[in-house]
Amino acid sequence: MIKSDSGLFPMVAKTLFGLEEILAQELKTLGAQAVKIGVRNVQFVGDTGFMYKANLCLRTALRILKPIHRSNISKIDEVYQAMHGIAWEDIMDENSTFAIRATVMTSDPQNSMYVALKAKDGLVDRFRSRVGSRPNVDKDFPDFSIHLYVTDKIVEVSLDSSGTSLHQRGYRSATNIAPINEVLAAGILMLSGWRGDTDFLDPMCGSGTLLIEAAMIACNIPPNLNRKEFAFQKWSDWDNDLYEKIEASSLNKTRSFSYSITGYDKAPSAIRKAAQNISNANLDDFIKIDREDFFRTEKLDPDKSLHILFNPPYGERLPIDVDVFYNRIGDTLKQSYSGSQAWFITANMEALKHVGLRPSRRIKVFNGKLESKLVKYELYSGTKKVHKIKPE
Repeated sequence: MIKSDSGLFPMVAKTLFGLEEILAQELKTLGAQAVKIGVRNVQFVGDTGFMYKANLCLRTALRILKPIHRSNISKIDEVYQAMHGIAWEDIMDENSTFAIRATVMTSDPQNSMYVALKAKDGLVDRFRSRVGSRPNVDKDFPDFSIHLYVTDKIVEVSLDSSGTSLHQRGYRSATNIAPINEVLAAGILMLSGWRGDTDFLDPMCGSGTLLIEAAMIACNIPPNLNRKEFAFQKWSDWDNDLYEKIEASSLNKTRSFSYSITGYDKAPSAIRKAAQNISNANLDDFIKIDREDFFRTEKLDPDKSLHILFNPPYGERLPIDVDVFYNRIGDTLKQSYSGSQAWFITANMEALKHVGLRPSRRIKVFNGKLESKLVKYELYSGTKKVHKIKPE
């Protein structure tokens, strides 16, 4: 494995496009070394304990990869030799299961499935020659998830320390038609500057993901505290005592929250699902949800600052009259929520033209495969007119 005498080794945190800088800052705050931003990933250095902490505490990481081998290649079939040369018998045993995922960036026309097959052959042939038997493939619930990054010149092999994607926090048992990814939810909250120092409103809360992530940020609760397991718990060097110390230390850093977090939705089914998810996350004391039609609401306390963030329908999966709907969003914000800052994410760029407000910021992100914009509107007190403001 790639590891120094100090116990430090390189790792890669995968993320969504547009969240790389936020993730890098999270890593630096946690104490990562040699942080380097890539595209949809951030590289860093840490020890085993930090790998545990990264999985537990990072809000904008999808998975944490631990590189174990890197070699030069001149053609794609040499992936077999690279995999055969790794001492897999020191990492897993013949009763383990594994899955291989390949990212291929080569001029060779062979696809990622072919590369993954060659890699699998190298691994199992190594086992047969050293042990006499081989581990089996399990694409759904493997004990070991192996990631390959292959170019025309190199192959890099990594172990996935996370297992299932870290966006699967463990609290969401009920969802609506178009739920937002938990990592994206945390990311756009952090991009919006949410820290828990004002009241918060999600006026179209759906199954409550933004509310839950907002509460965990406000209280500094580790986002993956409710996960049932991580892949590293199946590794031979798994240190349960070390993990429990890191978990306890992280929990000691939680903080009190003296403001309100409120969610509205007009659908009774959404309110029920949100309530269930909030309860699963043990955040009932911090979040209030009400069945309300946002277009018929107003700011509850005109004198207090309010941070609004929501994920309105784009017209992709939920049928709406987009022009009218987004016009009503703008009118409601302008007329009923002065003294607030409002953010929302949308993949419908045409719809933004109908809001009738000038955004002070536009940030490019992706919601699934949809290129989207996270937009900010400043809603000033004392007037219903739009103020001209300088972009940040």
